[in-house]
Amino acid sequence: MKVDHILVRYGEIALKGKNRNEFEQILKGNINQALREIGSARAKRIFGRLIVEVGDEDDADQIMARLQNIFGIVSLSKAVKTTRELEDIQTAALYMMNEDLTAKTFKVTARRSYKQTPLNSQEMNYEIGSYVLRNTEHLTVDVHNPDVELHVEVREHGTYLSAGRVMGRGGLPVGSSGKTMLLLSGGIDSPVAGYLAMKRGAVVEAVHFHSPPYTNERAKQKVIDLAKQMAAYGGAVRLHLIPFTKVQQDIHQKIPSYYAMTITRRMMMRISEQVAHEQRALALVNGESLGQVASQTLESIHAIEEASSLPVLRPLVTMDKTEVMDIAMEIGTYETSILPYEDCCTIFLPQESKTKPKLEKAKMFETNLDIEDLVSQSLAGKETMLIKHQDSTDEFDDLL
Repeated sequence: MKVDHILVRYGEIALKGKNRNEFEQILKGNINQALREIGSARAKRIFGRLIVEVGDEDDADQIMARLQNIFGIVSLSKAVKTTRELEDIQTAALYMMNEDLTAKTFKVTARRSYKQTPLNSQEMNYEIGSYVLRNTEHLTVDVHNPDVELHVEVREHGTYLSAGRVMGRGGLPVGSSGKTMLLLSGGIDSPVAGYLAMKRGAVVEAVHFHSPPYTNERAKQKVIDLAKQMAAYGGAVRLHLIPFTKVQQDIHQKIPSYYAMTITRRMMMRISEQVAHEQRALALVNGESLGQVASQTLESIHAIEEASSLPVLRPLVTMDKTEVMDIAMEIGTYETSILPYEDCCTIFLPQESKTKPKLEKAKMFETNLDIEDLVSQSLAGKETMLIKHQDSTDEFDDLL
């Protein structure tokens, strides 16, 4: 006997009413896309839930580990399928309880969807639980707070037994909330913002601004590595690399230094908006946290955001730096983010920046720039690549 199924539980999707089926189909597609990388196991929807059938050659633990990073999944449980005969159910129950030798207490919770079963649920609890007790030495029953709850569900076509629960990442399945364009720097914040946008169901593409020769290939590779780490949670990430040297040189020469950061950010917004329109993204995403640095005061946000007509999503807006760092460490981007390679935001950095810039002044200073030409030049040099997770061998099918 071996684990031949994995039960997939979701939370928020169950509240979607008439749209629930659409969300389930997207989640099932994301699961199957991820599983193509590691074996033959596939998800399907049966008796009102998603279940993954594990083949003889598949590794259930590897599958569980991969599914833990799929947004939309709240928890997972290993399961076995057997007949409706009590002796077979008891044998399967003993196998499941011996899978986790660290558990000291357990309880059995039986459900009979197939009512022709001779025993009722309480009788099944007793018969299965007592059989496990007779055949193990490390277990006792605790009906209030067990280490493991053994679920037994009797269906017309067989009985499913599952024990233990591994938590997933929750949220909504990627692809259920449209497409966004992330302004991806080489820092700590923006990869976390992209991760959180994925958690709310958004497909995330990314724009990165680089300024050769002031920024080198190692800085570019750092951003590619960050996109690769993000791809572990949302499938492939399409990364757009934008040459930004000419823009920064013109700003340095023609804009007062204390407004240089504001104008630089406004140019980034304009260019990102154009890329978003090309890729049919409906919003921009960035890693701003209110008040964290000079460009993230409410006055700066107001002056900068006006340069784009698209909505700007800020998943980190209320977080402090330690909260963001904790998430970065959890998702594996922190060590890459802190590598000491300069990004374009550190080039021509003025000694001081206006913390409360005026939109009217920003627009006035911008008259010194040929904005349309600068945007066009940057877009003409755009390099686009599809970044996949290091273990991936296939493109993410639901990339919108």
